[in-house]
Amino acid sequence: MRTYIQKLGRSLMGPLSIIVASGLLLGIVSILQNPTLVGEGIANAGGIQVFIGGVQAIVSKMFGLLPILFAISVAIGMSREDKEIAAFSVVIAFVLFHVTINYILQLSSITAETTSVEYLMENGAKQIQAVENANMYEDMLGIFTYRMGVFGGIVTGLWTAFIHERYHTKQLPTAFSFFSGNRFVPIVIVITIPFVAIITYFIWPVVNTAINSLGGLIGKSGLFGTFLYGFSERLLIPTGLHHVLNQLIRFTPIGGTATVDGEAISGALAIFNAELAAPVKDMTVLRNATRFLTQGTHPYMVFGLPAACYAMYKTSYLKQRSKVKGMLLAAALTSFVTGITEPIEFAFIFISPILWIFHAFMAGTSFLLMNLMGVAVGNAGGGLIDLTIFGILQGTYTRWYLCVALGIVYAIIYYFVFKYVIEKWNVKTPGRTNDESSERMEIQGDELGKTILKAIGGIDNVEEIDNCISRLRLILKDTSIVNEELLKETGSLGTFKIDGKNFQVVYGGKVETAARALKIEVQAIKNNM
Repeated sequence: MRTYIQKLGRSLMGPLSIIVASGLLLGIVSILQNPTLVGEGIANAGGIQVFIGGVQAIVSKMFGLLPILFAISVAIGMSREDKEIAAFSVVIAFVLFHVTINYILQLSSITAETTSVEYLMENGAKQIQAVENANMYEDMLGIFTYRMGVFGGIVTGLWTAFIHERYHTKQLPTAFSFFSGNRFVPIVIVITIPFVAIITYFIWPVVNTAINSLGGLIGKSGLFGTFLYGFSERLLIPTGLHHVLNQLIRFTPIGGTATVDGEAISGALAIFNAELAAPVKDMTVLRNATRFLTQGTHPYMVFGLPAACYAMYKTSYLKQRSKVKGMLLAAALTSFVTGITEPIEFAFIFISPILWIFHAFMAGTSFLLMNLMGVAVGNAGGGLIDLTIFGILQGTYTRWYLCVALGIVYAIIYYFVFKYVIEKWNVKTPGRTNDESSERMEIQGDELGKTILKAIGGIDNVEEIDNCISRLRLILKDTSIVNEELLKETGSLGTFKIDGKNFQVVYGGKVETAARALKIEVQAIKNNM
């Protein structure tokens, strides 16, 4: 189950890069609408308005495709081999899933017309009741169906992956051999997905009520809810399960539901982007959405953790400082600019529970204080890029300056707490060990994949290779034989053994290079077998 959840959390990250890029584009064009920054002439120019309208239309459609993007990402991420067949099959599954639900709804005389607010109010429903009822349904790719959001994509993605893993090597009798293997997967999908849809039709109203209740509970929890989110999110960092928590908050009703421009939107990030593109911003809705977004991360990502790096540098042994300076500087700049924090966090969370809990507490407090002070800075990055585009350049209504003010305080606190704890308990942070590993040359080029493969026990020990934004995620037959010292020579910033099969190697921004090198080496060996 732990392996399964790990893979699911990684799979949910798939659409995020597209959404973050779309959000950045939306944030940039929204700056052009601000006459205070660009002047009335530019803000109201016809050509600029056409450009802005085009970008908003594209980004809006991209967010509308989130459910099917999640379906494809989950199907690919949860499949081991022939991932392109899983991606092909899940599109069929997604469409047929909603077509089946649509058909059952029609049998029950539930259509777009009979669930419209106007129709319901004409038939005696009160406005609030009519709106709530209408929001239970939506058009998905032109199909009237339940408003399931990304959950519909996750369900169809998981089912497709299950069918794919079970049947993609299935061999049929000779007379039907043409339909064997990968061709058999979409056939089984066509046969089985209607049954999944029928079951979903009956249980989704109950699930939807539970999800909305949970979202309402989080919404009513106020400041404590934001603290608990920030604290839990950082506490889950070593396991990688923070990705699951993040995506649920960003794209489902657990992160809130709001009506923007007459359309019901679920999820903190989805609401923020919809509100950012709206002609007139509802500041209450905007601030309520951003309380779970990057405004809570800026104080510790842009200021706190870089200060922690400086504390680790200052507490390192003099003979080691020149060796760890580059590593700590690179990790600090990565966190400062992009919000990727794991290269720093993995330098202390496994060797100092005190610093780990302190860091999680400060993260929760940051979310709480940003919410308390009414800051409205969104998106999903967390570094200086997001702070600049979605805070500083948006104008003072975002109250971005409070992020900076709190961040300066955080930098001071992080520096002195880290310095005190490291020296008090002799925490072996980078530069405080007497081994010679820091003197080793980092392996690059053709030898990188060979060395990583050797370090993790050779090709016979490898079951699955994947990566997220900063970690190489491996499923091995036996994690006890991994040579962690050899991994350091490949540029590893830290490792994490989840259990007997799951192993993660932190590479930071170099993870794509490491993953590609390892996959190429594994494939080369298989080709020569």
